[in-house]
Amino acid sequence: MNTRTVTRLTFANPASAVYLTVVGGSIVVASAVTRFAEDPGLIWVWPALFTAPASGLVTVADIWLDPVLDTRASVAFNTAGMVACGLLQSFALGLLQQSVRTRLRGGFRPRRP
Repeated sequence: MNTRTVTRLTFANPASAVYLTVVGGSIVVASAVTRFAEDPGLIWVWPALFTAPASGLVTVADIWLDPVLDTRASVAFNTAGMVACGLLQSFALGLLQQSVRTRLRGGFRPRRP
């Protein structure tokens, strides 16, 4: 699999584009609320839900690193982790869409005994 294929599967199909728009929008809103609001509350729940289950690993790592990181580093770590999870799941969504399209077009033929 070359770079062009990975890029096409991650960004250039409708399912991945919609997914990345939703995830990116939720991360931008969560970052803005964290930056400008006095009490951001549970705003980071939305990006975590949109990128679940991969974001569970980021959340666990953030909890483990909480004594070491200050608030800004924690927000940066969380943001980078959510972006990475979104890209990984967008790639998986692109692979799923490609496999479904290939199968529906008749490109997948099971072996006959």
